[in-house]
Amino acid sequence: MSLPVQYQFSLRPFNTFGIEAKAHAYLRVTSNDQLRAVKEDAALNALPRLVLGGGSNLLLTRDFPGLVLHMATTGIDIVGEDANATHVKAAAGENWHQFVQWTLGAGLGGLENLSLIPGSVGASPIQNIGAYGVELKDTFHALTAFNTDTGETFVLDKAACHFGYRDSVFKHAFRDQAVILDVTFALPKQWQPNVQYADVAQELAACGIAAPTPRQISDAVIAIRTRKLPDPAQIGNAGSFFKNPIVTAEQRDALLARYPKLVSYAQADGTFKLAAGWLIDQSGWKGRSIGAAGVYEKQALVLVNRGGASGRDIAELAAAIQADVLAKFGVMLEPEPVFI
Repeated sequence: MSLPVQYQFSLRPFNTFGIEAKAHAYLRVTSNDQLRAVKEDAALNALPRLVLGGGSNLLLTRDFPGLVLHMATTGIDIVGEDANATHVKAAAGENWHQFVQWTLGAGLGGLENLSLIPGSVGASPIQNIGAYGVELKDTFHALTAFNTDTGETFVLDKAACHFGYRDSVFKHAFRDQAVILDVTFALPKQWQPNVQYADVAQELAACGIAAPTPRQISDAVIAIRTRKLPDPAQIGNAGSFFKNPIVTAEQRDALLARYPKLVSYAQADGTFKLAAGWLIDQSGWKGRSIGAAGVYEKQALVLVNRGGASGRDIAELAAAIQADVLAKFGVMLEPEPVFI
């Protein structure tokens, strides 16, 4: 198979920060057979690999010296059902938000709280994406992946993915040896609305909606995200840059005694999740910039490229924020994006 590999290829259009960086080699993957062909090509297979989806969870701090595999496979199908759920499979290259809208158009609820999250379907399990009280794992059924070491495909169920908060097995054991090909979701037949987050409940109330449909919840989430978060097409960003830190009850109580307005959320295991955006705001960073790298005025959790920032500029800003939050609150913030 002849592979349309391009060399010294600009990745600027393919990362939502809009940062200029080049890939030594680039392949837009439109079929799973192309991955097998890469495996069989000794020169390409020897290169370092970066699997790219929507580029929305990535910070490019340098040129990439290897092969970028840009997943662009498409296809969405209802592939089965059981007593409780309808099973929907989507190819890795499908746009996540468009996939969510497809499920809603098919009359299937379950993913509506995850509307307007940037990125691709194939990247979604890696991060166990989540928003407004819902995580990907809540409706995940299985996925198919390609083992770049052996050239074989394999299937993982939910338990095998070891999902955690913005975490999965793909950040650990399979970090450098698996390419996700497709993901199957189990969307509930007995759907129940999840409006536990105040923002969503308030948005629906403002529209006079007491018993929302999945589509109405999606519309509410889209409205909220549009107000709070910058459009990457207008201003470069990767959404929430830091994870919300998890602390013990003792740590949370000690912080609450010093900062009565501390924003925290109780977790099932007795720990507390702190609002990273609140910590950053209270540390004086909201709206500030270092050169062309800045903190978004409407949401302190979002770092932005105001025009011409390099990946290293963004990384230096992130490090300064981490240092100030640690000094003030004794809490170390962990970035969400992958640094390259």
